Order: sequence, then C-alpha cells, then structure tokens
Amino acid sequence: MITRFAPSPTGPLHLGHAYSALCANDLVREMGGQFLLRIEDTDSTRCKPEFTDGIFEDLSWLGLNWPSPRIQSEHYPTYWQAIDQLDAMGLIFPCSCPRREVEATGLGLGPDGPIYPGTCCNKSLKDARPADALRLNLRKAQALLPQVLQYEETGDGTQKTCRFITHDITPQIGAPVLRRRETGDPAYHLACVVDDAVQQVTHVVRGADVAPLTPIHLVLQALLELPTPVYYHHPLITDETGKRLAKISQSKAIATYRAQGVSALEMRRMVGLDM
Repeated sequence: MITRFAPSPTGPLHLGHAYSALCANDLVREMGGQFLLRIEDTDSTRCKPEFTDGIFEDLSWLGLNWPSPRIQSEHYPTYWQAIDQLDAMGLIFPCSCPRREVEATGLGLGPDGPIYPGTCCNKSLKDARPADALRLNLRKAQALLPQVLQYEETGDGTQKTCRFITHDITPQIGAPVLRRRETGDPAYHLACVVDDAVQQVTHVVRGADVAPLTPIHLVLQALLELPTPVYYHHPLITDETGKRLAKISQSKAIATYRAQGVSALEMRRMVGLDM
C-alpha cells in the first residue's frame, strides 16, 4: 500500500488538512505500507515557498514522516510528455476563451466549474498561442474509452465498486483544462493523475469535495494507460456554521493551534481521530 498527502502551498494548512493527512497516515499504519508527501505547487500565481515550509513544519509537528517529497514544479517536462501523448491521439486543443465567456454561455456549473461549450474544440495545437489553455477533447475521447469506467471506493468504511458511463460525463464536464491559460502551468487533473502513477500510489485519500472530479481522473488514467488507485473520499471538517474550512481561515490554521500550545494528540481528538 502506498498513499499520499498532496497539499497546495497557497496558504496555511488548517484542521481539514490535518484530518486528511492523519487519515492517510493512519491507513498506512493500519494496513502496512508507505506514506508519501507531494507538494502540488503548479499554481504559479498563488503558491509561495513560505507556505511550503509551513507544510513541512505542520506535518512534522503532527508526528508524520515521509521520504523526499515530490515537488510538482520540478517536474513540468513529465506533464508535457503526457500532453504530447494525448495530442498524438488527437485529443488536445488550444482554447483562448476567458472564464467569463465560458460562464456567459449559460450551460451551468459542473464538478469542474463552468461547463465548456466546445467553442475552440476544432482547433489543433498548431493554432495555439502562448497564452492559450490546453483542453482535453472529452467528446472525441469517448470513442477511445470503454463504455464503462469503474473504481473502488472505501470512503464510507466499506469497499464498493463505482461505475460511470463515459458518454454521460461530457455534458456535465465539457472539456477539462490540462494546461492553464495565461500562466501555462499544468492543471490539477493532469499533474495529479501523472504523479499518482509516477509515485505508484495505490490508495488515494482525499476530501469528499474532490470525489465528483474522479471521473475526469479515470478518463485520463484510461487514455494514458495508467493504473487506477483505490479511492478513499473522507468527510470534510467544517466550522461551527457547517461551512467547509478554507485556507483563508487563519483561526483554524494548524500553526495557530501550535502557537496556542495545543498538542498533536489534542489536535487528533479535535478532528475526531483517536489513537
């Protein structure tokens, strides 16, 4: 068993991150295996080195150990190789549409944000401009995919098989971005899937808010011929009003509790985890 904790250094870690990291570590401790750390710092406009340093400090304080972490910003060529592989299959197109234009089409929101209407889907990479996003032509990819994709989910404490029909997901998602517009950074879906394969992750532990994105990841895994891990989508830690914690909530930051003298054992209990 190999699992991982993969935070983005765009702010301080909070109680929700503590819960997710401890869940992944506890799973390895219970079943035997290895806990890995990955720093998902591909958002060049928001990620900062001081937040990466804070992640290391917070996780060490929680009592977690890991081998040398994988830093995504150090591996861009690996993600471009995956895009080249998808482009060779005719599945990549450049897109110059700003988000506001996609929202204005009125197709609504899917699990990946505003549903893309396919405005630029007939373009090829030779038409790409430096500031263009690169998208996956999901509708075209359907012809290369099995009719049904499936994965194992253990988030409710029991292992079950989840299935979805590939041609049903295109209207809900549109065309996922694999390289971001303007910055040229690799997008979350691509980097996450590639790195899970590179790190040989067998069990992905992450929040239930990410569960609706799993079909996109399975599509990429199938197209790139990568293994599909077992998924454990855990419940989210919320504040007193029931709202999901965000990184801007400094009052819930792990570092704030540390400074107040809270122990790592007390934090485990705060997030509902017993030793």
